[in-house]
Amino acid sequence: MLDGTALRARLDAVGGEADPSEGGTLIPSAVLVAMVNGAEPGVLLTKRNDQLSHHAGQVCFPGGRIDAADASPEAAALREAEEEVGLIAADVEVLGRLAPYATGTGFGIVPVVGVVAERVLAGLRPQPTEVDELFVLPLSVVTDPGAPRRERMQRRGEWREFWVWPHARHFIWGATAAILVQLAERLRR
Repeated sequence: MLDGTALRARLDAVGGEADPSEGGTLIPSAVLVAMVNGAEPGVLLTKRNDQLSHHAGQVCFPGGRIDAADASPEAAALREAEEEVGLIAADVEVLGRLAPYATGTGFGIVPVVGVVAERVLAGLRPQPTEVDELFVLPLSVVTDPGAPRRERMQRRGEWREFWVWPHARHFIWGATAAILVQLAERLRR
């Protein structure tokens, strides 16, 4: 079982870092890093619809752009989670934030960490135009220091290095993998 008080203390250690969602040229964004509290704790992930114009078929956290009407990154992450997978804000205990992450595609992401009860998963209904699948990456994998690995790929003539997390059916990489690495570091403290 997850201890929200202990997790909150680990997240509070972040503070004071620049928020790439505020100002600048990055597109302000927020994601919900929903930790599932149950018999087998884990992290809720989605596989994006293969027909989307951006990041089609990729594994990610529920989330998206921060709208002008959103009061905070937390509000944006919760709104997006409800729109994408039907997770209502009242079912999420928001614990805090991880350090912001800037993507190579121009998004400034604020990872908002929250806890949801495992029983809530049964009621989630992914928006089919956005999400093909929901799944939970076990916390035992997230906290295993040997699980993530670095890979390299050449794109547009330049070599890029990125994190990849093991999964039997999905390729978890990019911003999602980098945010999971950060979460794992906090959880191992």
